[in-house]
Amino acid sequence: MKIILVCIMLFFWALLLYYSFLTIVGVLQRLKQKKQITLASYPSVAVLIPAHNEGVVIKETLDAMIKLRYPGDLNIYVLDDASSDHTADIAKAFSQTFSSVHYIKVPPGAPKGKSRVLNYGLAVTQSEYFLVFDADNQPESDTVIELVHAAETTKHAAGAVGYVKTINAGTNILTRMIAIEFQVFQLLMQSGRWKAFKMGSLAGTNMLLRRDVMAEAGGYDPFALSEDAELTVRLAAMNKRLPVVHHSRTWEQEPEKVRTFLKQRTRWVTGNIYLLEKSLREWSLWKGKTFMHSLQHVLTYFLFVILLLYSNVWFVLGIVGVGLPAFHSPLLLFWFMSYVVYTAQVISAMVLEQTVTPFNMFTGLIMYFTYAQMFLLLLLRSACIYIWSRLTKKTIAWDKTKRFKKGETM
Repeated sequence: MKIILVCIMLFFWALLLYYSFLTIVGVLQRLKQKKQITLASYPSVAVLIPAHNEGVVIKETLDAMIKLRYPGDLNIYVLDDASSDHTADIAKAFSQTFSSVHYIKVPPGAPKGKSRVLNYGLAVTQSEYFLVFDADNQPESDTVIELVHAAETTKHAAGAVGYVKTINAGTNILTRMIAIEFQVFQLLMQSGRWKAFKMGSLAGTNMLLRRDVMAEAGGYDPFALSEDAELTVRLAAMNKRLPVVHHSRTWEQEPEKVRTFLKQRTRWVTGNIYLLEKSLREWSLWKGKTFMHSLQHVLTYFLFVILLLYSNVWFVLGIVGVGLPAFHSPLLLFWFMSYVVYTAQVISAMVLEQTVTPFNMFTGLIMYFTYAQMFLLLLLRSACIYIWSRLTKKTIAWDKTKRFKKGETM
């Protein structure tokens, strides 16, 4: 028993050191000054916006899209997937006013979801690059040009990925925690891994890809609920790079109610469980730098949850005075260091994003005990859904996140 616990402890310490390392190099990457780049010629870009019942947000999204600055050929396509609200009317009105905006009706098909819609969009458009935005996104005006600069000046680049900011971060404590989570993810998993290993991850939105690379990859996996994570692994298997461009930013809505949040994240986690199973079946997804992505999924969705449960149980037992095995290294300190590292990452991200306020600091200090622990519930819920779908041989339905107007609760 002691040997098992020591192994767990050593592994957890290694994980803490790894994430501490990513935090440091991520900060260094973010502090680098922006390079001034001018290309001799600019490749054509198609902006693809999958849309299903997006009437409450699509106008603001298209208002932002028409303000994008780009010296080359840029066209914006609203891919309407069976909307029954005013999405089509709004998109058609923009297309009649602006020649760069196009409305495309996506024919019905299965399986339903973002991957199928994007595959159709790729089939009916032409461009050297395509750029995906979710239908609630409001990118900053220089977003496209910054991504293209990175893709065109990085060797073996499949495209480039930007940052995602939370437009409603100040609504309540949940949206603040989501915004902080995004800041930490982009500091560690994006800037940190790009600086240390030249690895980037697609984020589902604000991501630029080469059309010829996508054709070589075989398009999107229509069964992938987390199409961004699944495609990231396949591109890594092709030895392609995804440079991270932190000054290319888009703003999007995040859930304001716990119920909506749980539904959204259940889809994300279920999609990552699908990817975990796929990586265990297809050993090609472990070659080269793909190993890092696949290992992260195993660590996150299997070993990490065991360690998190162990850490919580050990802490509670220690607090209530239950007799525990004696170790030369105090395990309560080990749990405390987990909290310290997690909170240091949160504070580092807030400092870089210049979002340090008393309330944000308080939120960051309690996130480990609250927000981070919801991952256990999400993983349990997602695992049950995924296992049931495999037993019944039914495809898991795509669950779209509900949108809302500014000032309106979800």
